[in-house]
Amino acid sequence: MGIKTTKYETADYLGSPEAIEAYLEAAFETNDAALIAAALGDVAKAEGMKRIADQSGLSRESLCRTLSADGNPKLDTILKALSAVGATLTPRLNADS
Repeated sequence: MGIKTTKYETADYLGSPEAIEAYLEAAFETNDAALIAAALGDVAKAEGMKRIADQSGLSRESLCRTLSADGNPKLDTILKALSAVGATLTPRLNADS
């Protein structure tokens, strides 16, 4: 009898607003656009991609493609998706600046 494995899905662990906030905050702290887009995609999956697409005014297919590690979303798309998941993009100055 072999070991049974399942595919890891980050969205399965984003079940609370606190978890989503911490996840997005950590992604934004990396300053890595691809990672931020993928993290927002994970949040959209956790919240329901169709609902996020409907609320953002974007097609589900476009949102899935854009919010992937290979996507390159425009700022407008990021802002629409953030708003649809109930988040905002808030600038914060680094104390070291």
